Amino acid sequence: MLWLCFAVGSAFFAGITAVLAKIGIQKINSTLATAIRTVVVLVFSWLMVFIAGSQDQISQITGKTLCFLVLSGLSTGASWLCYFKALQLGDVNKVAPIDKSSTVLTILLAFILLGEPISIPQVFGVLGIGIGTLLMITKKETEEGKPQNKSWLLFAFLSAVFASLTSIFGKIGVENVESNLGTAIRTVVVLVMAWLMVFVEGQQKGIKTIDRKSWVFLFLSGITTGLSWLCYYRALQDGPASIVVPIDKLSILVTIIFSGVVLKERLSRKAGVGLLLILAGTGAMLL
Repeated sequence: MLWLCFAVGSAFFAGITAVLAKIGIQKINSTLATAIRTVVVLVFSWLMVFIAGSQDQISQITGKTLCFLVLSGLSTGASWLCYFKALQLGDVNKVAPIDKSSTVLTILLAFILLGEPISIPQVFGVLGIGIGTLLMITKKETEEGKPQNKSWLLFAFLSAVFASLTSIFGKIGVENVESNLGTAIRTVVVLVMAWLMVFVEGQQKGIKTIDRKSWVFLFLSGITTGLSWLCYYRALQDGPASIVVPIDKLSILVTIIFSGVVLKERLSRKAGVGLLLILAGTGAMLL
């Protein structure tokens, strides 16, 4: 049952990543933070390639597949940039549910663009996640009675849209590429894109002003992402996907709990109901 420990580890590390990143980007530009963090993630992504033994498949990648890998990498990069900007501006317990809704967008886009059928459980899943997300991001009033700045909402939504496009590009043109190798190649594209954005915005000088606390939490968030990937891959090697995947999806629950304990973010009763609906909807999609 060691695979079960790895599955739980995958959900745990994925869940705490958002909170660690939130702490790490509080005092620095979110684009620069994304670029720095991606360096750590890149190391883990290629480590996964060598663990899986898929590095020899690089020469077999066709031009079409490489093109769509680059496109999916660009959409992944855009998703990460928007996600960390949203985390910087908004509460983790509101940004995370929107990010998780990318699953819903992927299903809808696959239906519209690719003609993929939607099963009855998926319909209930879409409704559960959709309604649950709306409940969790209900407008919160400040102590003065004025609504909070909602610019984070746009970035969180864009993050979900770009994340769903990553999957769609993969469905359209990525063929016969081992998943870990595909992820590693996409991460290279993300790294180039993120650092290009850093120089376009003129944020490279900000590296000198990053304090020790920010460095520590940025690297920790990159490491937890990598550890989540490693645990997930190891769990799938020995355990049934029908159990491993649902456990991994519980990462949002870890995120909400961790944000409450560490960041003191309060979850309203309505948001709690929304969280339950998201978990139920996620479970329905796996039936």
